[in-house]
Amino acid sequence: MNPEITTTSRFTIDADFPGGNIIVERIEGNHVYLRQDLRDTEGDWFYWSFKVRGAAGMHLYFHFTGSDVIGVRGPAVSADGGEHWSWLGVSDADFHNFDYTFDADSDIVHFAFAIPYLESNLRQFLAIHAGDPSLAVETLCLSRKDREIELLHAGRIHREPTYRLALTGRHHACESMASFTLEGFLERVLSETPTGEWFRQHVDIIAVPFVDKDGVEDGDQGKNRMPHDHNRDYAGESIHPSVAAIKQLFPEWSDGKCRLSLDVHCPARRGRVHEVVQFVEPSTNTQEATGAEMEKFSRILETTCSGPLPYSIANNLRFGQDWNVQSANGRNYSGWMSSLEGVKLAIGVEVPYANADGAEVNEASARALGGDLAEAARLYLEGIGPA
Repeated sequence: MNPEITTTSRFTIDADFPGGNIIVERIEGNHVYLRQDLRDTEGDWFYWSFKVRGAAGMHLYFHFTGSDVIGVRGPAVSADGGEHWSWLGVSDADFHNFDYTFDADSDIVHFAFAIPYLESNLRQFLAIHAGDPSLAVETLCLSRKDREIELLHAGRIHREPTYRLALTGRHHACESMASFTLEGFLERVLSETPTGEWFRQHVDIIAVPFVDKDGVEDGDQGKNRMPHDHNRDYAGESIHPSVAAIKQLFPEWSDGKCRLSLDVHCPARRGRVHEVVQFVEPSTNTQEATGAEMEKFSRILETTCSGPLPYSIANNLRFGQDWNVQSANGRNYSGWMSSLEGVKLAIGVEVPYANADGAEVNEASARALGGDLAEAARLYLEGIGPA
């Protein structure tokens, strides 16, 4: 959190709340000049989140003075304390500026680059499923700032499973839409549906919703964190406690039975390659086998996907295409996970922040995509069979 609060005689702007991130440079009348806090980020990134208090009845103009940090559907906005969010929209492809008219009874209005997902959101999900015998909540480890990093088990967790499956999210703290997708996957596993019942009969799922928990709560970019971010911490001795704990726990937990691992991310802010749901092929020593398994899983999802976010196998990013050109050499999660005994497929899933092939990405549509991924995972696991 950023404890700095900028106050005028009329209104207050601050980022002093979980996930907050903003630096206000100056205020001139109704015009606010501000920029994202990059903190320990190497280069540039685009995450920001702030709230305005005391601007009831006013019309304010917000100008970002650095890079263009507004996405394709404009800022996310909440007028009820962060309970409900919507996209404000963007006019004339203006990705540096936006304006907002505050209702006459507005007290606090939140603005963010994307719809946030924080520990409080996870707690709401866990409260809904409290007492469910097919869900267990543990602690992976403590973060560097002594926060508990949650470790979830779902499905067949009390008896020996046929398969195991790993889910991870927020290797990069700012990638909030990934969390709604991961939640949707778990929701399907716990649901009273044929697929939910199948998972509970056959699959032990382990999930780490917030790999970079400090970054999520502090409002960091997380991407390109110096000296390297969480997703570049899997080779050699890890510097991030959560990564070190994953490397210690997952091989023992897997016991040769983990067949599938999905690491959910969000891409850059806009552009054709960043506005589609896609799988990202890792660079591994078993490139040909990984590519074949990715295609198998992709064709299942393409055939069965029924939610509002479309998916096409043509949108997958094979290694060597576009931005997916840097060999991780086992430094990233998917590359490391691919090396574990029994794992058939370990890949990254990119969920756009706001726009997927023209469809709106929001809490509900991202959760629905998670459900689609769970359906595809069932068919994929059934197709490869147990060891």
